[in-house]
Amino acid sequence: MKHIAAVLSVLWLLTVPYALHALPAAADVQTFTLKNGLKVLVLEDHALPNVTLQIFLRVGSRNEYPGITGVSHFLEHMMFNGAALYGPKMFDRVLENAGGATNAYTTENVTAYQDWVPKSVLPLIFAMEGDRLGTLALDEKVLENERGVVLSEYTTGYENSDYELLDAQLRAVAYQVHPYRWPIIGYEDDIRNWRRSDVLDYFRSYYGPNNALAVVVGDVTPAEVKALAERFLEPLPSRPVPRHVHLREPAQRGEKRLVVEKDVSSPRLLVAYHVPETGGTDYYALELLRIILGSGKTSRLYRALVSEGKLATETWTYLPQALDPTLFQIYAMGARGVTAAAMEKAILAEIDKIATRGITEKELQNARSKAIVSFYRSLETMSDKADLLGTYEIFFGDYARLFSTAAALEKVTAGEVKAAAARYFRPANRTVGIMMKGR
Repeated sequence: MKHIAAVLSVLWLLTVPYALHALPAAADVQTFTLKNGLKVLVLEDHALPNVTLQIFLRVGSRNEYPGITGVSHFLEHMMFNGAALYGPKMFDRVLENAGGATNAYTTENVTAYQDWVPKSVLPLIFAMEGDRLGTLALDEKVLENERGVVLSEYTTGYENSDYELLDAQLRAVAYQVHPYRWPIIGYEDDIRNWRRSDVLDYFRSYYGPNNALAVVVGDVTPAEVKALAERFLEPLPSRPVPRHVHLREPAQRGEKRLVVEKDVSSPRLLVAYHVPETGGTDYYALELLRIILGSGKTSRLYRALVSEGKLATETWTYLPQALDPTLFQIYAMGARGVTAAAMEKAILAEIDKIATRGITEKELQNARSKAIVSFYRSLETMSDKADLLGTYEIFFGDYARLFSTAAALEKVTAGEVKAAAARYFRPANRTVGIMMKGR
């Protein structure tokens, strides 16, 4: 434990040369924009004869409203259920038969489709993506079947995950007006009552090429990618620019608290603070604060609650990627016989120490080393690079910001971390959620 900083520094030194060789500069990323507004990023990586194509749609649950909550996630499901050339479930099968694979994810802010293929079948995946982006079927019978799948996900998710249930309940209290207040999967009644016309209207509003970003990484040249994009994706018509999400969460004027009753063996605690969006003010200071407080067994909260305090069996911190101001979360699972109040007291004590006394230079260096090592490790695969390039383009406004991440982390001072803790970790800015067995 005493030598953690030295170990991390060695790991950093070992990792950085590889990452710099694999992804050395923003200049290696080539870009072009199709006539329909679709921007494409291309990064050559000839280590293997494979290619990753990732298409980001700038749409997530924050673009929904009561009545159609969860439709972003549902549309992700339907994108695998048939278009003009490839019918229901064929997307996966055709790609797998060609030696490839596919996946997708939906967040509050973005929906992303990921394809991994041998270079030899690259034209196929461009054709398939053009097919479903341009001619999605939304067959009524398939839609109803998929509705059942999503309802099962909804029920199973909350039954199996204490955190998911507590998080959903806390968001509904922490946010008054912003659409981050509802879960990505949506409300159960909305899931049961969407109509095909709702899903189709949403598709037409948000799935235009001018609301998308394509990232290609692998054994390709920009010229090859541009030719395929012009052939299969440029014919997609651009659409009216979707309405901007204008809602801003008003400043919280006092601590909020909630209790969720569930048959748990020990209490669960979730403490959340409102903080700025990704890439905004204090972002890197908050990321280092997240590591210092709750990342790994050397973190302050792990020592105070788990290894030394014996108050919890698990604790961690979470700072999500977000286009709008979001929540910095601290989670703890109580040890048997420990109260939520005891865990909360210990957590707030550690927060207060940082806000009033600050952190040591050793803590700062440890956190910085962890963050940079993790960052470079996240660039190891073609898929990782594609996902990060798209993430930085969307959340930071420019993919080139990816290449200054390590430098930005290096610039953060101990004073800035202390100031961020004092600025955001105030009682009036806090929401506390407790899960416990009902009486």
